[in-house]
Amino acid sequence: MTEVWATPRRAAPVDAVVALPGSKSVTARALVLAALADGPSRLVRPLRARDTDLMAAALRALGVRIEDDGADWVVTPGPLRGPADVDAGLAGTVLRFLPPVAALADGAVRVDGDPRLRERPNAGLIAGLRALGVEIDDGGRGRAPFTVHGTGRVPGGAAVVDASESSQVLSGLLLAAARFDQGADLELTGGLPSMPHVEMTVTTLRAHGVDVVRTGRGWRVAPGPIAARDVVVEPDLSNAAPFLAAALVTGGRVTVRDWPDGSTQPGVQLDRYLAEMGAEVARTDDGGLQVTGTGTVRPLVADLGDVSELVPVLAALCALADGRSELTGIAHMRGHETDRLQALDEVLTAVGAAVEQRADGLVITPGPSRPARLSSYGDHRMVMAAAVLGLAVDGVEVADPGAVGKTLPEFVRLWDDAVGTTGGVAR
Repeated sequence: MTEVWATPRRAAPVDAVVALPGSKSVTARALVLAALADGPSRLVRPLRARDTDLMAAALRALGVRIEDDGADWVVTPGPLRGPADVDAGLAGTVLRFLPPVAALADGAVRVDGDPRLRERPNAGLIAGLRALGVEIDDGGRGRAPFTVHGTGRVPGGAAVVDASESSQVLSGLLLAAARFDQGADLELTGGLPSMPHVEMTVTTLRAHGVDVVRTGRGWRVAPGPIAARDVVVEPDLSNAAPFLAAALVTGGRVTVRDWPDGSTQPGVQLDRYLAEMGAEVARTDDGGLQVTGTGTVRPLVADLGDVSELVPVLAALCALADGRSELTGIAHMRGHETDRLQALDEVLTAVGAAVEQRADGLVITPGPSRPARLSSYGDHRMVMAAAVLGLAVDGVEVADPGAVGKTLPEFVRLWDDAVGTTGGVAR
C-alpha cells in the first residue's frame, strides 16, 4: 500500500533551529576522488542516503574498500576491476560520475537502475568517453542500461563534450581525467546548466592537487596523481531550502546551523532569492543562517539555470506569493528525477495556482487554494515542495513521501519538529 503523508498546516509563525546532514554533491565528489587517490582518505560526516549509499556500493563493486568508522567513511583505493553490475538507482551522480571510473577498471561494468533512470539523458557522457578511447555498449540509446568495457587504462586526450542536458556529464569526466594517460582536454558544445556544480568539481579537484584549468573552449586536466586527503562534508544547503522557506510562508523565523562562510553549493544562493521574495536574512553569531518572514511573499522573476535544484521549493513559494512569477533557464529540469517542469505544473495547479509551461521555464500565478493529494513523482525535491505548500494550504497530502530518502531520509521527522505540529504518516 502506498504511504501517504498529511503535511502539517501551520497558521502561527514558526520558530525553529535546524541541523542538516551532509551535502550529497560534496559527498559524491569526495567518494569518487578518494577512490582514485594515491592513498587512504577519511570522509567526515558524509551524507548517508540512498544516492550516496549507491555510490559507495558502486565503488566497492569495483574493488575500492569503503569502511564505516562511526559516522565517517574511510576509503582505501585498490586496483579497479570488473566484471561488476552497478545499481545507480535514480542517482544522476552515479549515472554520470561512475562510468569514467569504471573505464579505468579491468573488466566489464554494467550500469542500470530504476525505470526512470533509463529515461535520464546520458548521451553526452557516453560520447565523451568514446572520444577519449573507451568502449561502451549502449545499444545506440545514449541512456542506461549500458556496459563500460574497461581495460585498466583510458588513453584520454582531446574530446568534444555535450553537457547541455546536465553539468554532471562534464563533472564526471573531470573527476577521473587526471588518471587518464593523457589527461583530458575537453571542448564544450551546447550550453552548460548548473555552472556552480562544475565550479564545485574544479575546486574539489584542485584541493586534491589536480592540475585543472579553464580554456577558451572548455577545461583541461593534466595527467597525474590525485592526492589523498580527509574531507569534512558541509551541510546540504539545497536541503535547507524548504526549512528556510517555512519562515517566509508563516512569517516566522528559521535558523540553519553551520552555514558555511563560503561554499560552491548552489544552495548558498538561497539567501539572495529568499530576500528577493520578502525575507529578512542574517548570519547568526554562532555561524548559522537565519531567515525571518515579514508576512509577505513576493513574486520572483529570475533565471534559475544555475540553481535548478532550488526550483521546486522556490516554485512552491511562487504559488503562495502575492503576484505573478516567471522562472526561466530551467529547460534541463525535464531530465531530472522526473520531468520537474511538468510535475510542478501538476502540483501547483492541483492546489489552485495557474501555471504556464514555457520552453525554458514556468509562469506561476497564485489562485484560491484548495486541498489536494499530490504525487511525489519519486522525486525528493517534489516532496519538499509539497511540504512548503502544505504550510499554507489545508489538506495537502503527499503519496510516497519516502522518495526523500534519496538525499534526506529524516526529512519528515525534521519537518514535523521544525514546524512544531504533527502531520503524521498514514497508510
